[in-house]
Amino acid sequence: MQFIRNARTAIAHRIAEHRAHRRLADELAAFRTAAERSELDLMLGRHSAEETREIHAILSRQDAGRRHTSAVHIAG
Repeated sequence: MQFIRNARTAIAHRIAEHRAHRRLADELAAFRTAAERSELDLMLGRHSAEETREIHAILSRQDAGRRHTSAVHIAG
């Protein structure tokens, strides 16, 4: 019984972490213009690399996705 309870708890934590990560990614996606990104970079600069690691990873993925989308539209 304990194993099942632990497994359920672990799954619930992973789901909650995934939802929080998705919410953060959605919020960060709103910073699209150069001015907005500069403002965000200033805010992030007040914190350590360790504290902002997840945010920088999300922003990098979003930037790569935007570059890919732009390249596809230009090539198409």
